[in-house]
Amino acid sequence: MTTRLLLWASWFAMSVVATAHAQSTSSRAAGTEVFMTSDSEGFEERRVSVEYFPRYIHGDQFVGIRAGDYFYWQGDWSRHGQKFSILARQLDPSTQNGWAVDGGAFHEGRHALATLDGNVRVPITTTTAWEGFTSRDWVETPRALDAGIHYTFAGMALEQQIGRHVTVIGVAGQQYFSDGNRRDHGRLRIIYQPSLELGLTIQARFRTYHSTHLDVGHAYFNPEHYRESLLAVGWRHRFHNWMSMVVLGLGREIVNGTPSEPTQLVEVSLQSPLYDSQFVRMRAGYNRSASYFGPDYRYRYVAAEWILRF
Repeated sequence: MTTRLLLWASWFAMSVVATAHAQSTSSRAAGTEVFMTSDSEGFEERRVSVEYFPRYIHGDQFVGIRAGDYFYWQGDWSRHGQKFSILARQLDPSTQNGWAVDGGAFHEGRHALATLDGNVRVPITTTTAWEGFTSRDWVETPRALDAGIHYTFAGMALEQQIGRHVTVIGVAGQQYFSDGNRRDHGRLRIIYQPSLELGLTIQARFRTYHSTHLDVGHAYFNPEHYRESLLAVGWRHRFHNWMSMVVLGLGREIVNGTPSEPTQLVEVSLQSPLYDSQFVRMRAGYNRSASYFGPDYRYRYVAAEWILRF
């Protein structure tokens, strides 16, 4: 029943957007997406998806469907899954105001789940914006996938621009796990842009969460208290309408009151011009933080999407 309701709601959103853009300059498109991860504990994920867009305006405004094949493994353990989803996006490329939704059905092993990933961003004033978000998906560790543990994460963010060079973003959310655990999240980001022309930013990031259930059967990393402070430098550059971005960060984390440990963050992305007949979006990242087995956990990912308009 939940899956049918979610798919119906997603299809309704798809129909609304298609109708709204019936008179717009839109076309059809198809594409593919690849996502790969690996970590220092030997856990890896490979995902390959195909996409079809009956209504496509550009890379941030479309209505479509996606079918994905998922494969997880660690040592002798492996798991295979499939996901079908309906997606719609209506975002302003210059401000990211608007909304996006991806709702679907995900089957892995002996378990099935109605998934959801959505957000909406609304300007309140010329310097203030509000965002709401939600996500429902599997917890991606071997024990959690075997047990069919999933989570639902929902929250909101408030963005305030202070002058021309400073932006402050506060986030609050709650994450509910299907095993009864709950996490209360708080995040704060202060962004300073020394020059409006250079694309350079200096960012101070803080995040914390508290877990209500400590015993989750070692299914996933679950400290009672977690805090991280990170200082990052970001650079965004546009060249012939291609957009590139790099973020480098160093920080410290405290897990359950133990002495702080170092954290690292690297993020890079590249995006082609939105309105071209072919659209490419690529991103990659590296993160070093704590895990269940200790402080020196490393996670890497690579993602790429290619869309062809016809």
